[in-house]
Amino acid sequence: MAKKPQDGEPIIIKKYANRRLYNTGTSSYITLDDLSAMVRDNVEFQVLDARTGTDITHSILTQIIMDEEASGEQMLPVSFLRQLIGMYGNSMQSMMPHYLEASMEHFRANQTKMREAFEQGLSGNPFAKIAETNMAMVRAATAAFMPQTGEKPKEGAQQSGDPSPAPSQDDIAALREQMAVMQERLDKLSN
Repeated sequence: MAKKPQDGEPIIIKKYANRRLYNTGTSSYITLDDLSAMVRDNVEFQVLDARTGTDITHSILTQIIMDEEASGEQMLPVSFLRQLIGMYGNSMQSMMPHYLEASMEHFRANQTKMREAFEQGLSGNPFAKIAETNMAMVRAATAAFMPQTGEKPKEGAQQSGDPSPAPSQDDIAALREQMAVMQERLDKLSN
């Protein structure tokens, strides 16, 4: 029976000569796709050669990238790959792993901040809410004046493909009121 890793310790994956991967945490054989999913789920693991005990995590992760690049949408541009290959043997080679790691961390942090800002912007920004409502009104007006079936949509009816219902008179009145309040604020700010 395989012992489970302690908290904070990586799961040990053993690679056998027959190219099979064995997850000691679940006591089951897995594939490179399973390892790829573990990476996406932020599961820490270490791949060891079953015979020698050598850590081969780097080569397995590189193999996953090669498989992804060969079978899916390519993420690594040819120019980047050429530059990366050109760095091997260069005096700057020792700095590249740290630089690439820091760049990826920076990218991830910015990606998270942008997602949070976007979500907060839509939920907490009155301008964004108005813009969202205005877009719904434009879609409804477009559908009313240029119906695809040749007939006008019924009041309050939802168009196919349009996720938001047509705005009611109350919605329009509320929008006008919000816009008037905002115009007052803008006038005060400009004085």
